[in-house]
Amino acid sequence: MFKDLMSSRRFAPLFWCQFLAALNDNFVKSALVILVLYKIGAEQGAALVTLAGAVLVMPAFLLSALGGELADKYDKAHVAFWIRVGELPVALLAAAGFLMSGSSDPAIAQASVPVLFAALFGFGCWAAIFGPMKYGILPDHLTVAELPAGNALVEGATFLAILLGTIAGGFAMATTASGEPAIPEWAIAVIILAFAGLCLLSARLIKETGPGDPNLPITRNIFASTFRLVGELYSDRRLWVGGLITSWFWMAGIVALSLLPTLVKDVLGGNEQVATLSLVTFTVGIAIGSYLAARASRTRPNLALVPIGALLMALFALDIAWTVSTVPAATGRLGPMEILSQAWGLRLALDLTGFAAAGGLYIVPSFAALQSWAKADHRARVIAGVNIINAAAMTTGTLTVTALQLNGVGVPALFAGLGFLNLVVMALVLYAWGREGLQDLGRFLFRQLLGLEVKGLENLPKAGTRAVIAPNHVSLLDAPILFSILPGHAGYAIDTQMAQKWWIRPFLKLAKAWTIDPTRPLGARSLINHVKDGETLVIFPEGRLTVTGGLMKVYDGTAMIADKADAVVVPVRIDGLERSPFGYMNRMQTKKAWLPKTTVTILPPVKLDVPAGLKGRARRQAAGARLQDIMVDAAVATADIDQTLFSALAAASRTRDTGRPIVEDPLGTTLTYGRMITAAQVLGRKLMPLAGPGEAVGVMLPNSAGVAVTFFALQTIGRVP
Repeated sequence: MFKDLMSSRRFAPLFWCQFLAALNDNFVKSALVILVLYKIGAEQGAALVTLAGAVLVMPAFLLSALGGELADKYDKAHVAFWIRVGELPVALLAAAGFLMSGSSDPAIAQASVPVLFAALFGFGCWAAIFGPMKYGILPDHLTVAELPAGNALVEGATFLAILLGTIAGGFAMATTASGEPAIPEWAIAVIILAFAGLCLLSARLIKETGPGDPNLPITRNIFASTFRLVGELYSDRRLWVGGLITSWFWMAGIVALSLLPTLVKDVLGGNEQVATLSLVTFTVGIAIGSYLAARASRTRPNLALVPIGALLMALFALDIAWTVSTVPAATGRLGPMEILSQAWGLRLALDLTGFAAAGGLYIVPSFAALQSWAKADHRARVIAGVNIINAAAMTTGTLTVTALQLNGVGVPALFAGLGFLNLVVMALVLYAWGREGLQDLGRFLFRQLLGLEVKGLENLPKAGTRAVIAPNHVSLLDAPILFSILPGHAGYAIDTQMAQKWWIRPFLKLAKAWTIDPTRPLGARSLINHVKDGETLVIFPEGRLTVTGGLMKVYDGTAMIADKADAVVVPVRIDGLERSPFGYMNRMQTKKAWLPKTTVTILPPVKLDVPAGLKGRARRQAAGARLQDIMVDAAVATADIDQTLFSALAAASRTRDTGRPIVEDPLGTTLTYGRMITAAQVLGRKLMPLAGPGEAVGVMLPNSAGVAVTFFALQTIGRVP
C-alpha cells in the first residue's frame, strides 16, 4: 500500500510538498541557531535561540483558524498552490539574510539576525495556514483503508524533514579547521530557493478536490476566527481535553529543543557538530517513540501510552537536570566523540533519546484519538483549533523560558522544572480521562508486565442483566486486573473498612463501588436491590486470599445475593498471580515470580438452581453449596487436562519447585521435583523392554518413594501402570 500511494498522484505530490516545506523551515531554523550561537555571537544568544522556536510557531496561534476555513471552503489543491506562491518572497528574504551573514562588515553581519528572524516568522505563517489543509485533504483522496498508511507516511515525512533539515542546517553553518565556512553563504541561499521552487512544483501537481463548502464564510478578523474556533473546540469536552493533552507535548518538546544548543555550548562546551548531533538525537528519539506507539495502537489509539509517556518524559528530564548539574565546567570546544567518551556524555545522550522517545509515545495516540473523534466535515477546523492551542502553548512555553533565561535561570533548573511539570501532566491526564483512560493504562501494563491473557470475554453479561461475577481470589492485584478488563457497568462490592483507606478512596471515584460491612447481615440487602435493578455485581466469594493455591472456603453471602436477586453467576478464574509477591503463598509452597504469566478465564453464566421448597437458613446453605460447586467446576474447566501425568509433573516443577522434597517415605528417602523427574526418565528407559506402548504393567512395590518413581517412569514411556 505504501508503494502504491507513493506512486499515485492522489498522494505523492502532497507528500513531497509538505516534506520539502518542513525541510526548508527546519534548515533555516537550524542554520539560524548555529549562526547566533557560534558565528555572530550575539548577546543573550541563549535567549535568542529559544525565541527562534517561538517565532516559527507563534503564527499558528492566529492563522490556523484561517487555514482551516480556507481548506474547508475552497479546493484544497488550489489553496496549497497559492500558499507556496506566497512562500517564495519569504525564501528570498531568508536567502538575503544568509548572504548578509557572510559580509566582512560586522554591522551587516549583525543585521542579518533580524532579517532571518523575519524570514523564519514568514515561514511559520505559511506553515500555519498549510497545516489544516495537509491533514484535511487526505480523506478526500484516500479510501478509509488507505488513511492509516497515508497518515503514517505524512508523519514519517515530517520527522524525516526535521531530521534532515536539522543536519543540513548545522552542517551548512559549520566551519573548517582553517576557519572558513563549510558551505559558502551564496550556496546556502541557492539551497533555500531550490527547496521553495521544488515545493511550489509539487503543490502544482496536487490533485484537485473541488470546493468543500462554498457557503462557508471566511472571517477576515483573524482574532475573531481564532477565538471562535477555540470556542467550538471548547464546546466538545473530549476534543478540548485531547487538544490540551497534545499541546503539552509541543510545549515540552519545543522548550527542550530550544534548550539543547545552549546546553551543548555553554554547559558541555561542545562545538557545532555536537549541537547538530543533539538535535538529530532528539529527532531520532521521537521517531523511535512514534514507531513504538504505532505498533501498540494497531486497532485503535492506545491511550495508555499517554500517561506512560508523560511519566517517562518526567524521569528523563529530571535525570538530564541531575546529570547536567554534575558536569565539570567547560574548557574549550569538545567534539562529539570527546563528549560521548565521558560517562556523563553517554548518559546525557541516552536521557535525551529517552525523553524524545517518550514524547513519541505520548503524542501519537493523543493526536490519532483527536483525528478519530473529529467529524469528517469539521476535521480541518478541528485540527486548526488544536493547532491554535498548540501554538499558544509553545509560544507561552518559549517566552517563559526566554524570560527565565534573561533572569539568570540555568539549564539544569529549567529541565528539572520540565520534569516536575510532566508529573503533574500525567496526573491530570489520568484525572481527565477517568475510568476509560485508567482501564487502558491497566490493560496495557498488565499485558506488558504479566503477559495478561483474557479468555471468554463473550461470556460477560450485557448492561441491564442481573448478574453476579464471582472470581477466585489469589492476590491483591485481582481487583485491579478485573477493573481493567470488565465493562463500565460492573460495580464492585468492597469491605467498609477497606474503602476508608486513603490509598483506596481515589480509585473508588473512578469505579462503581458499593461498600458492605460483613459484620452486619442486613448489609447485603442494598447489594441485592442493586442486582435486582439490573446492576452487575463483582464480589469475591472466598473469605480470604488463597494460601494453598486452591479454592478457599466459599461463604454463603454471595450465593444469597445471587439467589434473592434471581441473578446468574458468572464464574471467573484467575491463574498465575498466586505466585507473585502480591499473593499470600510463601516460598516454601511455590516458586515465586515477580511477573508471572497471568490468565483470566470468564466462564459462561450459571443459575444456582436452588430447590424451590427450601426456605431460610436451609436455602442459604444450599445456595452456598451450589456456588461452591460452581467455583470448583470453574477450576476444573480451566485446568490443563490435555497432557499426561508426567507432563503435568514437569509443568508443576516449573512453577512449584522450591527445592524442598515433594515425596518422603518411612525409610527417610526424599525426592525433590528434579530428582523425581530425573529418576523417572532413567528408570523408564530401563523398563521399556518389558512391554509395548500402551500396554498395562502391574506394579507391586511397598509404600516407598520407589513406587512413585516407577509410576512416573512408566508414564514417560507410554505404558499404563
